[in-house]
Amino acid sequence: MARPQTIAEKILAAHAGLEFVEPGQLVLVRVDFLLANDITAPPAIEAFRKMGARRVFDRSRLALVPDHFAPARDVAAAELLRVTRDFAREHDVEHYFEVGEMGIEHVVLPESGLALPGEVILGADSHTCTYGALGAFACGVGSTDLAAAMALGETWLKVPPTVRFEFTGRLRPWVSAKDLILHTIGRIGVDGARYQAMEFAGPLIEAMDMAGRMTMANMAVEAGAKTGLVNPDATTLEYVAPRARRPFSPARSDPDARYEAVHRWDVSDLEPQVSLPHSPENVVPVTEVDPVPIDQVFIGTCTNGRLEDLRVAARLLKGRRVARGLRCLVIPGSQAVYLQALREGIIEAFIEAGCIVSTSTCGPCIGGHMGVLAEGERAVSTNNRNFYGRMGARGAFNYLASPAVAAATAVLGRVAHPAELGVPVEEVA
Repeated sequence: MARPQTIAEKILAAHAGLEFVEPGQLVLVRVDFLLANDITAPPAIEAFRKMGARRVFDRSRLALVPDHFAPARDVAAAELLRVTRDFAREHDVEHYFEVGEMGIEHVVLPESGLALPGEVILGADSHTCTYGALGAFACGVGSTDLAAAMALGETWLKVPPTVRFEFTGRLRPWVSAKDLILHTIGRIGVDGARYQAMEFAGPLIEAMDMAGRMTMANMAVEAGAKTGLVNPDATTLEYVAPRARRPFSPARSDPDARYEAVHRWDVSDLEPQVSLPHSPENVVPVTEVDPVPIDQVFIGTCTNGRLEDLRVAARLLKGRRVARGLRCLVIPGSQAVYLQALREGIIEAFIEAGCIVSTSTCGPCIGGHMGVLAEGERAVSTNNRNFYGRMGARGAFNYLASPAVAAATAVLGRVAHPAELGVPVEEVA
């Protein structure tokens, strides 16, 4: 009889050619897909060449997405982009996303059908765990590890123990996936899932759309996790099937799988959450945040730059104005998101409200460009990290929140509950 396993264990066992694996076991696994961006690709390319590799193991299983400093912010960034572009041309990399067709990597790959259920996906970016929302074992690695995988098509991994998080109850108005994951990190801490697989489950996850699931999985790394996963279901397949670029084999946890721990939380009383500076674990309800003035609001990133996120923010901003003295940046997660937002009038609503709308980039999230904070400035952002210096000056302050809280903040000039704007929540559904 087959041994009961979690989804993480099943995927790793299948890719290691084993019947089953144990937490803590080192396994050599084949990889299905690889990813690098304009910051992490150049050192991976250098390591690839130093090890004497001649060709990428499979040009159709590597994506190079120049999204952090693109469009080039300066000469140094232009050089990183050139190195990445030249390597893509040299190896005829099938999935190279040039400016004009690119977007934020963790938005682009799922919508392009390049991240699929049941796969092992490595990315030289810590938020590669986003693809766990599709039922993949996806994790960030260093550029050297990526270089070896680019050459060999395989990698060593230690099997992580799995911790299951079950969410039950009925969500209050304006509470979203971002609030659930902030609440989770607030309860267990930034090292509460260190080198574990976080498995998100329960009725609320089953009812959640793919955008929400990707938000949840995206921030698993903020709890120290190796990856975050959602078991594939009809919602997953409805999203994946029309997009998939190659065959895939979904895996699901067995009902009697063994977990390191199981957390069951009724979140019926949960309010919208805010993570205070300077750690994602400093989480409080929005109603408990001091009414300090906010200098900048940023809506976007690989956490909350999807169409569903922009719809919520635009509905709250439509017919209103950004508070005087506050700047509001909106960055769609991809060209496809941008185009659909244009068609739906979302971009028009942002611009009429006084927002700045930019081409897809990670720039503000990493304090790289197009929204860097000065000393002492305060920002509310939908991104995933708020450490010292994350969005610019070390003395700046970054509050993490959902698109709804960010939009309400942009209008009122202070951290605000979306309900304060008086918009019926059903109008945003």
